[in-house]
Amino acid sequence: MLDTYRRAKVDCPYNANYFHQMVRGTGGLQAARTLLAGFKLSDGFTTLWQFGRLDLTVEALVLKSPWRDLFTDVELAVAQKRLDDLGYVPR
Repeated sequence: MLDTYRRAKVDCPYNANYFHQMVRGTGGLQAARTLLAGFKLSDGFTTLWQFGRLDLTVEALVLKSPWRDLFTDVELAVAQKRLDDLGYVPR
């Protein structure tokens, strides 16, 4: 999670302070679960979409191995739907 934060900061540039605090405070798994449980897209997701970098979202990360094994089918479906709704195709 922190690697994704650093990449977004360098590549976009996007300084996701709230996300960084969440990960440092609750850990990457809980931060991801919190974001996936939200009813609306996070500000970070929207910002990364605007930069054309949905590959740096929590949603894209949790769908990859080995991380996907840590999430429920419902959480994975939420992540997939959010990405699908914006036409994201993994590289």
